[in-house]
Amino acid sequence: MNDTLASAPHQAGATSVEPAEASRRHLTTLRSIIAAWDERKRFRWELEQMSKDNPHLIDDIGLTRRQVEAEIAKPFWRR
Repeated sequence: MNDTLASAPHQAGATSVEPAEASRRHLTTLRSIIAAWDERKRFRWELEQMSKDNPHLIDDIGLTRRQVEAEIAKPFWRR
């Protein structure tokens, strides 16, 4: 019985720390997701500009016009 009572304050302290750690991990994950979305948006915008300004470069990187259009049409959250 003493072991149970002795460990109770330690357990209570551990549970109050765990949600804060979980929140930090969730925030880090959310930041990573937003950064990936931003990178996709930027890449697709640059690809679109390249296809308009220098369409010959699209051939140089090995993509077809249809592939470029399909990539540009994707929403930022899709890979």
